[in-house]
Amino acid sequence: MATPHNVVVIVGSLRKESFSLKIANALVKLAPAPLKLNLVTLHDISFFNQDLEATPPADWVNFRETLQKSSGVLFVTPEYNRSIPGVLKNAIDVGSRPYGKSSFIGKPIGIVGNSPGPLGGVSAAKHLQNILPGISGPIMGQPEIYLNAVGDAFDEKGHLTKEALQKVLQQYIDAFAAFIEKQNK
Repeated sequence: MATPHNVVVIVGSLRKESFSLKIANALVKLAPAPLKLNLVTLHDISFFNQDLEATPPADWVNFRETLQKSSGVLFVTPEYNRSIPGVLKNAIDVGSRPYGKSSFIGKPIGIVGNSPGPLGGVSAAKHLQNILPGISGPIMGQPEIYLNAVGDAFDEKGHLTKEALQKVLQQYIDAFAAFIEKQNK
């Protein structure tokens, strides 16, 4: 797997100290050499409004171009009310429009759900699995990853300290790297 692959990592939370951001940063450190993970937060993406499609705002254009230039997309998301955060759904709407011109199309997808609670973001991940077909490329089916009890996995500087979680993240990012390589041949 020598070919470098740029992968957009979409962090589904806006919170400064979010577990999703900490997990995404841990994945950046654990990614095998050919995989270059580019973290994208959603702070600057304005609300989707179909009336603006003819002359999209610059933030939409920039987000779409970032997706289009990538070899794949990895979503790292918390679960809010048994679903994905609204800001993430908005970003998916922005990136998948205009109709028939999704910037996600053909991009291999990975999904990392997480929660400080016992369910690990499984409902959020399943909602992404329902939303993305038809507007994206193939979604990696195995291994699935739903990270629960992540509240004590990081130190005060945001560094991953929970060894068991590090092992799970390493297995996942290695599998995702192989998936990206296979899809981009």
